[in-house]
Amino acid sequence: MTVLENLSFLLDIALILLTAKIFGILARKLHAPEVVGEIIAGLLIGPAVLGFVDQSDFINKMAEIGVIMLMFEAGLSTDMKKLKQTGLKATAIACAGVFVPLVLGALLFMCFYGFGPIGSEQFIKGLFIGTIMAATSVSITVAALKELGKLSSTVGTTLVSAAIIDDVIGIVVLTFVLSAKGSGSSVWITMLKAIMFFAIAIITGFVVYKAFKWLDARYEHTRRIPIAALVYCIIMAYVAERFFGIADITGAYVAGVVLCNLHDVKYVERKVDVSSYMVFAPIFFAGIGLKVSFESMNPMLLFFSVAFVFVACIAKIIGCGTTAKICRFNWNDSLKIGIGMMTRGEVALITAQKGLNAGLITSDYFTAVILMILVSSILAPILLKVLYKPKSA
Repeated sequence: MTVLENLSFLLDIALILLTAKIFGILARKLHAPEVVGEIIAGLLIGPAVLGFVDQSDFINKMAEIGVIMLMFEAGLSTDMKKLKQTGLKATAIACAGVFVPLVLGALLFMCFYGFGPIGSEQFIKGLFIGTIMAATSVSITVAALKELGKLSSTVGTTLVSAAIIDDVIGIVVLTFVLSAKGSGSSVWITMLKAIMFFAIAIITGFVVYKAFKWLDARYEHTRRIPIAALVYCIIMAYVAERFFGIADITGAYVAGVVLCNLHDVKYVERKVDVSSYMVFAPIFFAGIGLKVSFESMNPMLLFFSVAFVFVACIAKIIGCGTTAKICRFNWNDSLKIGIGMMTRGEVALITAQKGLNAGLITSDYFTAVILMILVSSILAPILLKVLYKPKSA
């Protein structure tokens, strides 16, 4: 491999950042969120259209840092009083956000490929398709709400909390389905790990908060505070994924919540936002578009993919939105919550990959998963902006 080939990733990054910014500005001019333009930029320069930039391990890792930083910022923006107020509501919304897509996804698969008795391989495959639909990735919604200035609102806090709980429930469901196939670990072990993670996060978080409070008082408005905060975020992201099987973005969000009451939290958030906004977040959003490819598409798969995307989006809106209404949100806020929970991302991809490894699906189904991520990631920010336009909420 030549030196020029080794350095080709620099050209890829430059092209991603340039096109993401141009399309982000165009999206804003058209009164759409910037993230929509960034996703479309990735789609345009990626394998699906022009083929200028291919996926690479380096780009994927940069994108992972981007989503970690986004969720860390979401944690830093959390209002603890609102988080306590919305805890039970968020749990109910998360449960519905898993159950409804799980059922509708299983029914959709079996309508296309045949019904099977409970416990049969066909039934388990259908259940797994529902499990993919159940995954929520709120990072797109976080970026949209942040752009709208609504991230720390009651709706914003409820959305992020529900997505985190949804993630934990989704992991338990995934483990259950893989166990039924004989390819996973014990469901009870998975649940125990999740409980242990949050217990350890609370205990260590108290100590970390006290340490940062001392550091904040001694070195107010110095760069060492946001640097130390970012280190803590990355460590939490690693520990969550590596030792407890919880998504790294959950660890990053928890790190942000631990530090959200610091006196210097706005300063920390501004410093983190500079790196996120300029480099990592655009690579993450464009990376969604880069994953799209239509090479394995055929009429049957296309029909299934369209139905898959439609049911996946509607299931979250119905499940989460209806439950939000039952929890005494007004209709407008309930719809915002349903749409906000509609977005899918890396969690759906990881789930699909585990199913591929277990023999529950074939690689062809990745087209449907990628389309679900792409459509939900574009639709949700646009619809949220429309819903917030009539009146502030």
